[in-house]
Parts: sequence; structure tokens; C-alpha cells
Amino acid sequence: MFAVGDILISDELLEAPFACRLSACHGACCVQGDSGAPLEPEERAVLEQVLPAVRPLLRPEALAVIDERGVWEETEDGTYATPCIDDAECVFVVYDGPVALCGIQRAYQQGLIDFEKPISCHLFPLRATTYGTLEVLNYEQVPVCDPGRAHGCREGVQLADFLQRPLVRKYGTAWYDAFRAAWDRRRKELS
Repeated sequence: MFAVGDILISDELLEAPFACRLSACHGACCVQGDSGAPLEPEERAVLEQVLPAVRPLLRPEALAVIDERGVWEETEDGTYATPCIDDAECVFVVYDGPVALCGIQRAYQQGLIDFEKPISCHLFPLRATTYGTLEVLNYEQVPVCDPGRAHGCREGVQLADFLQRPLVRKYGTAWYDAFRAAWDRRRKELS
């Protein structure tokens, strides 16, 4: 691992090719998993604020879950996540044919809201986990992302490049620049 500021970063990120390929995975990350999208504490209020604009885009079964449980729930470990429909897809999933997309992101793209989507979704397959005052970025290599790894390999795109925008969104441009410099140094050390 290497550090950039107070953030520890897994070495797995150094050589990870990745470029999301929705046409191959069909947005499986939004419909498979143990829970919905992990949420930052402040994102709970944001989801409640944007719901009126997002609501018309959502499916009836999602609205039924939201009306019953809300747009966020506390998980067993005391963190927060979006609810799921029947322990499967996130309540914010909308479909374009067989492809699962984010209804929040769709509303953002349509100019209806200024919140793109939860940062955990934007960063995926990276996971940011907080341990006290320390934050750790780990690369979650799940099988549903095999097409993204293969596509990144074919296209010569590294995960750190693919996720530049969400990394800047979460940590800022100065941190990202420091991360890239540390990333280059660490890659040289390991080669």
C-alpha cells in the first residue's frame, strides 16, 4: 500500500486495467451484491432532496420500496446504503433494454438535479473504507467487472485513469495530482 495524504491506496490499483463495458456486464454492479449502494452520511439528505425529481424516472416496484422504507437505510455495520428491491437491484435502477442504469444519474444528465450519483457508485470498483481517521481505497475485483478489466486491457486504460473524475470529485484536483505522482513513483519502485 502507499499513502497520499490521509488516504491509503492498495497496490492492486497500480497495474489494474479497467474501462467499464455496460454492453457486456449490463450494469450488474447495480443489481448484484449484499446491499444497495453504500452512502456517505451527508448523501442521505441529498437523496431525500433529489427524490421528487428522480421519482418520475423510477419503476413502480422501486417506488413501492421507497414509499415503505425510504431512500436510505442503516446497514448491520452501522453504515448507510440505498434499499434494494427483493434483495437484488438498487431502488434507483432504471433499465435501458437489458442494461441497468442509475435513475439518479439519468436525472443529473437531464439537468433535473445537480447530484450525479452516490460517490461509492461513481468510484466503483474502488471502495473507500474509513477506519477511524484513516481512509483506505481498495480495488474490489468482482466477477461482474471481468468485461471492464478485459476492455481496459484491450484499450490500454488503467483504472486510475478511468476513475479520474470520481476521484477528483471525492478528494479534489490537488489530491488527484499528488496521487498520480505517488502512483508513478510506486510503480517504479515495484518494477
